[in-house]
Amino acid sequence: MQDFSNIINLIFALKQKDELAFAYLYDNYSTALYGIAFKIVNNENDASDVLQEAFVNIWKNIDTYNEEKGGSLFTWMLNIVRNKAIDIYRQKNRIAENQKEFQRVSISNESLTASSLKINTIGVTKLVDSIKPELKQLIDLHYYKGFTHQEIAEITSMPLGTVKTKIRSAMTELKKVFGK
Repeated sequence: MQDFSNIINLIFALKQKDELAFAYLYDNYSTALYGIAFKIVNNENDASDVLQEAFVNIWKNIDTYNEEKGGSLFTWMLNIVRNKAIDIYRQKNRIAENQKEFQRVSISNESLTASSLKINTIGVTKLVDSIKPELKQLIDLHYYKGFTHQEIAEITSMPLGTVKTKIRSAMTELKKVFGK
């Protein structure tokens, strides 16, 4: 049996459409990805749908994965899940409801706590908790609540370029903490 714990072997096997590699990928990443989806859609059925659609996309599009362009495999998959979850969230909530949510968003230093995430798979909660509170807020707004950079700039009264830079800094910090 092939050793898929080596990420290079795993990616190679996935690109060869190896079903065992895909099963390994699902077994080792689905819980964390489900937690991300659930945090965005806040509904178990919708989160399950997001996860299923995301893994179908991962299977179909693994050939497009390029570590040099998209970073780590986990980051690439996380973005697929995040985008699917945001799509479903937006479909479920009419524009008027999104506007209400946009108005109600309050930014607090405690927006991403272990209790609010309700997950602690592969240390995602600890990972996010380890970065600066200001960066946690931006991660919360962008990755969990689905706001665009422009919307975050309006909410936080920060210049758009600053928002983009700080989100990029937060992701860099998370990668360092995660060890990737």
